Amino acid sequence: MAGITDAPFRKLCRRFGAGMTTSEMTTADISLWQTAKSRRRLDLDMDATPRVVQIAGSDPAQMALAARLCVDRGAQIVDINMGCPAKKVCKQLAGSALLKDPALVEKILAAVVSAVSVPVTLKMRTGWDPENRNGEEIARVAERCGIQALAIHGRTRACRYNGLAEYETIARIKKAVGIPVIANGDITNSEKSLEVLRLSGADGIMIGRAARGRPWIFRELNHFLKTGEKIAPLENNHVRDIMLDHLIDLYQFYGDTTGVRVARKHLTWYCASLSNAEEFRSRVVRVDNASEQLQLTRTFFGMNSGDKHLAA
Repeated sequence: MAGITDAPFRKLCRRFGAGMTTSEMTTADISLWQTAKSRRRLDLDMDATPRVVQIAGSDPAQMALAARLCVDRGAQIVDINMGCPAKKVCKQLAGSALLKDPALVEKILAAVVSAVSVPVTLKMRTGWDPENRNGEEIARVAERCGIQALAIHGRTRACRYNGLAEYETIARIKKAVGIPVIANGDITNSEKSLEVLRLSGADGIMIGRAARGRPWIFRELNHFLKTGEKIAPLENNHVRDIMLDHLIDLYQFYGDTTGVRVARKHLTWYCASLSNAEEFRSRVVRVDNASEQLQLTRTFFGMNSGDKHLAA
């Protein structure tokens, strides 16, 4: 999730039990790596293991070079994105657009695997559109090229994020290959995580959009998977501290000006899980300095101190 899963957010997700976090999707065009945005996206979590960098592109030689340079920077796994449905990515014949061209997919995967000594993984979708679900074919190509694991979003590129995720399609892909398969798509709560594992037969699950504003979802899922019981909701003082820590990390990572802008979307997502938060959300996303964002957040939780549980 480019623009969301930056270093501060990945750190927060690991704090709550995410087993592995992946960098934001980064272009394989190294001539663009000197921009501030690319430098931040290539900021590795040196305190995390494994360190995973995701790259996107359509030129095999370019992808191979980018992968080598990522490993030189400390990446322990290189993930290739063939799942992004964004128009600006697909117009470059990258992301999920590549699913239209299995021959090119094979050239890219073979080039990257040959270029690095670390494991290479692949993020993909079930196909280009509902009439062309070629996920099984792409998965076999990936396994043949030496890809070590697949993460599959259960929709085609054309479906974007509409409709329901196709866990049965993921199940067919899982049966087609011998490498680990991770299921992704519409996993929003503890019960759904078990249902997806059952329906897909996957070896694990990947959480994306459901973690926005709820990074503690990993805590909930891990507890449910281990005990079969739901964990108690976070108390409001814990949610307050999570949000304040996140804001401070954003300011430190981006600087106050950009950090405040980036924080606005995260605050909006947090507010979706909070009760009585509409007025707070309306105010906090309009301020333009870090100290005021922090103070408004503290004030909101102070005003709601009588509510033991604010997080949904």
